[in-house]
Amino acid sequence: MCGIVGYVGRAQAAEFLLEGLRRLEYRGYDSAGLAIMTEQGDFALTKTVGRIALLAEAIADAPTPGTCGIGHTRWATHGAPSVPNAHPHLGGDGRVVIAHNGVIENYATLKERLAADGYRFQSATDSEVVAHLIDHCLSKLEGDEPTPKTGAEIQEQLQTAVQMALAQLRGTYGLVVLFRDHPDLIVAARLGSPLVVGVGPDAHYVASDASPLAGRTDKIVYLADHQIAIITPTGLHVSHRETGQISHRVETLELAESDMGLNGFPHYMLKEIFEQPQSLADTMRGRLSDEDATSVFGGLNMSPQELRQVNRIVLTACGTSWHAALVGEYLIEEFARIPVEVEYASELRYRNPPVEQGTLLFAITQSGETADTLAALREMKRKG
Repeated sequence: MCGIVGYVGRAQAAEFLLEGLRRLEYRGYDSAGLAIMTEQGDFALTKTVGRIALLAEAIADAPTPGTCGIGHTRWATHGAPSVPNAHPHLGGDGRVVIAHNGVIENYATLKERLAADGYRFQSATDSEVVAHLIDHCLSKLEGDEPTPKTGAEIQEQLQTAVQMALAQLRGTYGLVVLFRDHPDLIVAARLGSPLVVGVGPDAHYVASDASPLAGRTDKIVYLADHQIAIITPTGLHVSHRETGQISHRVETLELAESDMGLNGFPHYMLKEIFEQPQSLADTMRGRLSDEDATSVFGGLNMSPQELRQVNRIVLTACGTSWHAALVGEYLIEEFARIPVEVEYASELRYRNPPVEQGTLLFAITQSGETADTLAALREMKRKG
């Protein structure tokens, strides 16, 4: 469950990026890194294996002034936890830098093709492929002799380069991109991995969830799948792959900064254990009707008649969500008296179980971006 933060504005980027990554520590990670656009016009990368505290020490030892940057916490998938495998990753000769959440399923084919074109890889990750691929697409658009362009034309060209790269990817991504030759600009894109943009008067923020934005801004924009955003200190332009530029909806962030800290606890796990009674009460609030002696669920999209036809329930998940499903199995069978099975999503997506009429599937994911769980959900929906 990787985390992304980004900042473009007038203040120093490192302070927000480090604090934002600390607020994403609950997601789990094994390495972290920052890329900041320096005043000299190049990228300063700082990457460490281990906790955010080590990254903060490295930044303190070698401060990096700059008002635009991105940060990332990584949970190793492709390649072991190491400094070369930590994000952000450079592309080309270092003129592109990216941070990526998700999984690129066809990265091996793309890597082989890019290597044949002269690109050299420094990591074992699938994500580095994205950085080189964007550089490759930008080079194609520029041609042999780049011509002078207006600011709007430059933004359009960078967006087109990212879109050309994304069209070649198979998999999921929450992606933020910086370009060495175009400071004060972030390109962000999403497919199956959440991204949210924070809107301020003279700064904009981007993160993989809203927690890093609390206390910074109360205006946010959630990006949807196949959307791409051009983010500058004073502007946000959102486009869709199919329909072009769209009018984005600015929502109000109802999240207090005080909710994000440890509140005196030594670590987030202990804090969350003590928060369980309140979390359960908040979860149930508004969903139990004493007057009608029943539950009230929004978004279930099933009538009482359809619910009565359910004779088997399958819960699918990975990791800690799978453990939650095991608890759910006991509760549902005890109270609803309906047989329940718990399946690892990483197995359910590939095997071909019989799915008879009256089966109801619940897919559980803490992050909303677990690739195996989303794939299992799509496969089971395909089977009806």
